[in-house]
Amino acid sequence: MIERFRARWRRFDVTVRDLPLAVLVLALAFLPVVQSHGTQLGGLPQRPFDALALVAAGLECLPLAVRRRWPALCLTLVSLGFAVDPLRGYHLVSGTALAIALLSAGAHLDRHRRTTALLFSAAYVPLSVVLFRLGTEPPEEFVTFYLLLVFAWGLGAWLRATRTAEAGRRRRVAEDTRAAERARIARELHDVVTHHVTAMVVQAEAARYLTAAPDRLGESLTAITGTGRRALADLRHLLDLLEPGHGPDVTPPPGGLRTLVDHAIEAGQPVEFTEEGTPADAAGSAELVAYRVVQEALTNALKHARGSRTSVRVRHGGQEIEVEIGTAGAGGPSPGGSGRGLAGLRERVGVLGGDFSADRQGAGFVVRARIPTGDRA
Repeated sequence: MIERFRARWRRFDVTVRDLPLAVLVLALAFLPVVQSHGTQLGGLPQRPFDALALVAAGLECLPLAVRRRWPALCLTLVSLGFAVDPLRGYHLVSGTALAIALLSAGAHLDRHRRTTALLFSAAYVPLSVVLFRLGTEPPEEFVTFYLLLVFAWGLGAWLRATRTAEAGRRRRVAEDTRAAERARIARELHDVVTHHVTAMVVQAEAARYLTAAPDRLGESLTAITGTGRRALADLRHLLDLLEPGHGPDVTPPPGGLRTLVDHAIEAGQPVEFTEEGTPADAAGSAELVAYRVVQEALTNALKHARGSRTSVRVRHGGQEIEVEIGTAGAGGPSPGGSGRGLAGLRERVGVLGGDFSADRQGAGFVVRARIPTGDRA
């Protein structure tokens, strides 16, 4: 109920939202119990409430309705009303509006802030001189009152600086979040597109040499079609993740590692697959990272060590997943490659607190990863 009211209230213009404060301060000026108990600057004799007092009270209070929309205009009108107040000896409670106007100007004035502060400080000097000559206040009282006005302005300036810093912090957080999301999407696109397209290229190159064997050519073309359909399905799945309101997906695509290995075998890569243990219930993110490690390693094997024996070993422990992919041939990125896939894997594994390595071993290439599952029970 309260939240709904606040939401509706925020939809009103800022002037409408500030008007109740202006009316409230003006109403206080007419309460008999607080009349003549306002600012006593100058110490002039008390004067009865008259029509000019009504004008002074209106000038002091009503401009507060525009204190955030036009802070300089608000401060000017409130200051004029405040000047009339002590000079006539009304001593209205509405004189407190000057502090509110100064605080609002310090917080919401965007341009010519220093000029505004200097002009109103200069205007305070002749007012103080006239009140000193007409009244009974000692000079130090005017200095003290001026320092109070400076404090009100400074408080508003501090609120402005705090608000600006918070807005900057939120902007940086939003930018960092967008950058992280773009990097995540780029990694996912790289993993999905590179893997499937590499398999299709390998299968298409092999099909060129099968023109004399129609049966095998048909099988190869069928495999290419299946790889393309899987690529489209994975891309649709990735695009679905970008839809607003879609929850985070921390599980591997359907079929898991077994299907991934089967696809590599269909593309012509001899793969020996060993999986030990059972995935932990809390290992969703770790399972996805392990899937991507195997996917990237098999993609590199297809690109750079086509036809070489490849082994994939995955062990699910109680607190971590160990992955090792070895290729008898070169198996690693070529010198002209970007290395983006391995760099992305190293970052993914590092985020979960694991270890990642990709090294040459003799004539082959070995990728190893240790991925904590987060299940520490």
